[in-house]
Amino acid sequence: MKFKLKIFSNPDRNIVFLKRVIKIQEKVVQLSSIFAFGILLYHLGYSINPQDQVTASILFNIFLVLIALGYLVRVLLVEKSYFPARVLLELLLSLVLITTALIRWEVFGSEISQQVLDFNAHFHLVNALVIILFFIELSKFSLTVNKLKLSPSLVFILSFVVMILVGTGLLSLPEATTRDISFIDALFTATSAVCVTGLIVLDTAQDFTFFGQVVIMILFQIGGLGIMVFTSFFGFFFKGSYSIENRLFIRDYINENNVNEIYTTLFKIISFTVLVEGFCAFLIYHFTDPAVFAGRGDQLFFSLFHAISAFCNAGFSTLSNGLYEEGFREAYHMHLVIALAIVLGGIGFPVVLNYYSYLKHVLVGQVKSLLGIEKYRHTSRISSVNTKLVTYTTGILLVVGMVVYAISEYNSTLEGLSPYGKFVTTVFGAVTPRTAGFNTVDMRELAVPTVLIYLFLMWIGASPGSTGGGLKTSTFAIAMLNTFSIASGKSRVEVFRRQISNETLKKAFAVISLSVLVIGLGIFLLMVFDPQLPMIDVSFEVFSAFSTVGLTLGITSQLSTASKLVLMVIMLIGRVGTLTIVVALVRKTGEQRYKYPEETVFIT
Repeated sequence: MKFKLKIFSNPDRNIVFLKRVIKIQEKVVQLSSIFAFGILLYHLGYSINPQDQVTASILFNIFLVLIALGYLVRVLLVEKSYFPARVLLELLLSLVLITTALIRWEVFGSEISQQVLDFNAHFHLVNALVIILFFIELSKFSLTVNKLKLSPSLVFILSFVVMILVGTGLLSLPEATTRDISFIDALFTATSAVCVTGLIVLDTAQDFTFFGQVVIMILFQIGGLGIMVFTSFFGFFFKGSYSIENRLFIRDYINENNVNEIYTTLFKIISFTVLVEGFCAFLIYHFTDPAVFAGRGDQLFFSLFHAISAFCNAGFSTLSNGLYEEGFREAYHMHLVIALAIVLGGIGFPVVLNYYSYLKHVLVGQVKSLLGIEKYRHTSRISSVNTKLVTYTTGILLVVGMVVYAISEYNSTLEGLSPYGKFVTTVFGAVTPRTAGFNTVDMRELAVPTVLIYLFLMWIGASPGSTGGGLKTSTFAIAMLNTFSIASGKSRVEVFRRQISNETLKKAFAVISLSVLVIGLGIFLLMVFDPQLPMIDVSFEVFSAFSTVGLTLGITSQLSTASKLVLMVIMLIGRVGTLTIVVALVRKTGEQRYKYPEETVFIT
């Protein structure tokens, strides 16, 4: 860390003093952000009397000023050798926070203050800023998680558990719901949101206030990408550096082998997410009828909520009947936009980044060739085996789903629709069981063949490194390739002129075995706790929970407390991965320097 100011003539004394100042500044900003966020939650989550509101407002303004002064001190003292954008952002934050506090204290006069506060629409802008600041400080703190000496797998699991508990607390606040909510229902909703499942025991549209719906949206946004991705990116941006321990710790979360490319990869993931969600929100807003909303604000929130929910494969909706709600069930253009967001979110960030590298290579090469700088040079293997396998498997599953849905539902949910309506409903019906959870038809009217193919598609789920859960497309593809390889008498598995490693084959079949075990045990326990429920409905519910889909045949709200707890565990297992949990819990053995004689075991 380099410093700008020289207060003492002795360089060592100057550095020691300034380091102490920076430590104090960091603590002041950190604590002020926490207290400001706490006051905000107190204001949003509870109905408080006017006297307490005045006291809370004064303290809130004081903390805003302390945060602003802290950022100013850092900008003035620390030399910024890189990230000038961060310097400008910190200066802007300081200016906004100080100005906000002065306006709230009516320094510029009561009339001007009232006009500005009215324009800010009940402090929504300031509230959002405080939440962001709190999250920034939380992100900086998360970079020290490697000091706990825990395995990345265990930290990954614990991050989801902590987020679920935080979400449960927020949803339990009185102002988050329109009626009393039990702890188990708050816990179930938070688990479903963080694990991007979409199964609900309460009506998101009717039982949760705007504040509660925003909390749910934030939970499935963070849960979709993983809290470690968010905190690592923002923590590095505002802290300015990663230690080598941080780099080694984070690379496992984003499937990045090059430790020097970690921040670049995180930036691409966040940028792609914001770009897709923003673009889809714009299209949803454009393709919805303003007449079905109370105002433009409601329409904008609806668009943003469903764009994020679709990209994160969460399946939550602010409509009581989902997209089958009257006024939305025939908004076919919107359905296609949501289907596109589901596919882009579920195909996996490794695939997206791989195609980004491929397109960048092609475009840059063609431009250089046209400008006469150099001839276009073809580079082989830019598109990896994983990318091809995921893309082909996803395409095949979508086509199979569409064909089966079109045939089995022709005289059921597709009956009476226009040709375009039938096409869009068929496409959506094939996309949504891929861990998305939205419905544009009445799920209770589905034909039995459709329910069965849904079980299969839900079991496979999304792709590795995506916002979705399930077995994963590449795992299923590897298992099928291995089966055909054995049947044809080959001693190894080959695809796209490459040989699949034995470690990959072992992992694939381990994941399949564990998924069958978890699903089977889940169905058994639900039938024990709720024996009155139909077997097919229970099976559908468990498959949906494990693959974080969120589709249901209508029994979620009827489940007993024990069954809800079972589903919560299954949702968590499905989101973090069965193999991840086993790796986190089972102690690794050392190097095996021995080998037993081989023995054949009869399989068939």
